Amino acid sequence: MVAAAAAASLAGQAAPQTPAKWRVQYFFDEEKSTFNIVDLNFPSTTRGVAVGTIVEGTHQKHVAVVTSDGGAHWTTVNLEESPVSLFFLRENLGWMVTTKGLWQTTETGRNWRKMPRLPGQIIRVAFVDEKNGYAAGIKKKVYQTHDGGQTWTPVAAAAEPPGNADYSAYTWIAFPTAKDGIITGWNLPPRRDQRLPDWLDPEAAARRRDTPHLSYSLETHDGGGTWVAKSASLFGQVTRLRYAPQGFGLGLIEHSTSFRYPAEVYRVDRGTGRIQTVYRDKRFAITDLWLDREGTAYLAGTQVTGQVRIAPGKVHVLRTKDFLTWEEMAVDYKAVANRVVMAVADEKNMWLATDGGMILKYQ
Repeated sequence: MVAAAAAASLAGQAAPQTPAKWRVQYFFDEEKSTFNIVDLNFPSTTRGVAVGTIVEGTHQKHVAVVTSDGGAHWTTVNLEESPVSLFFLRENLGWMVTTKGLWQTTETGRNWRKMPRLPGQIIRVAFVDEKNGYAAGIKKKVYQTHDGGQTWTPVAAAAEPPGNADYSAYTWIAFPTAKDGIITGWNLPPRRDQRLPDWLDPEAAARRRDTPHLSYSLETHDGGGTWVAKSASLFGQVTRLRYAPQGFGLGLIEHSTSFRYPAEVYRVDRGTGRIQTVYRDKRFAITDLWLDREGTAYLAGTQVTGQVRIAPGKVHVLRTKDFLTWEEMAVDYKAVANRVVMAVADEKNMWLATDGGMILKYQ
């Protein structure tokens, strides 16, 4: 009787839940090959695409891996050109920048159609609707389109900031509203005291002092009708700028190996323009950040290993709701990388990808 009662009691209890963590959904694990994922995007909670290059010796193969079930299964799609970045307006309309041009997909990465040739080499695009979009690239070039990417016209203000165009680029585009947009970039001349790559001369890299350089920004408040260019002296490069519906944004500054912090994260108020540093830690090299619809912030990066931060490190993800306390999220111990990119829909649908061919979901 006692045993039967105990069994009945246990049967009525819910099974213990496994604590949530970043778990591996996809891993390219082939001998003598590596898969460098350069970008990841989930335009919906079920459909996503990651793009990159598989390297085996001197052979390179450009691919996308796509999912239509939230990452439970992934399919490989061959690409004709080396991918650089992704942008999706919605689930069935996205663009991929490559080293040779711009491609469009209407099936979340399962099909790609090459667009008319852009006037210059582009790093990133962003569209506010099907017709109106912007492209940022090297040599102080920014373009805009009003016919869905069929034709592009230069934004003259992009060339106004000082600095040699050969060492300049616009690399990030953010439009918190259809009217308000900002494009960021930098001017970074080569250093005379750097004769060898950091990995070949780590001692010299560790001794080298970081120096400020020009940071660029272009702003519009009339949907691209007019642009105002600004420049300022800054340590590091602004590599990310994302906005929340609540009216604030987060920016990421990544520093050289000789700077005291690998990266810094700042919060910017879109209404007042007030900027405040909210995160920096010598232990972690942050390479991406995200704001979900509720305003929760996520930072993704790797643990610093060595003086010049060349070797891959363990992946770390942090989050905060108040920008005062940062909580470390559990990550699969196998996840190591040099760089990490994120894609967040909401607290129940979050993914990250590494440059080592791994895609993880928080579940």
